[in-house]
Amino acid sequence: MSKLIYTFLASLDGYIADESGDFGWAYPGEEVLDFLNVSERDVGTYLYGRTMYELMAGWETDPDYAAASPGNAEFARIWQGADKVVFSHTLETVSTKRTRIERSFDPELVRAIKASAGHDLGISGADVAASAWRADVIDECQVYVAPMLVGGGKRMFPEGIRQPLELLDERRFGNGMVFLRYAVKR
Repeated sequence: MSKLIYTFLASLDGYIADESGDFGWAYPGEEVLDFLNVSERDVGTYLYGRTMYELMAGWETDPDYAAASPGNAEFARIWQGADKVVFSHTLETVSTKRTRIERSFDPELVRAIKASAGHDLGISGADVAASAWRADVIDECQVYVAPMLVGGGKRMFPEGIRQPLELLDERRFGNGMVFLRYAVKR
């Protein structure tokens, strides 16, 4: 069965965006992008909430995203080649190919996608991931920790989740970012 992997770039104090919504401090740089792209090649489907989908759609709709660097161009190709499922009550239409809308987060749907998928699934977006954590459908967590304390904002992990993890991999990068990969222990 495919794995559902929660991946995010976060500050050392666990935020994916600061109090003003900025996350530019987490730009990974080419070394990290090259590493990230290798693991993202195994993802065949991305699960998003509306906000994260609208942010990520630029990888297909805005050529400037890919033009920024070779690593960005590679990520754009990977992202465009994957299926996307957006969990949203309010989104009416999608602007990208290979994308469908589901009106609510359904753990049974996620389990069915995992069971039938030929590749792993990625999940991004703090709110949809919180639903997935609470439904116990996340199998792995990959965190790219930026060398930054932001002091508040949008947390990577939901409050009230207590989950044992097993460290599978770790790596340091020249820009001070650290990659941590954990399996969810059941």
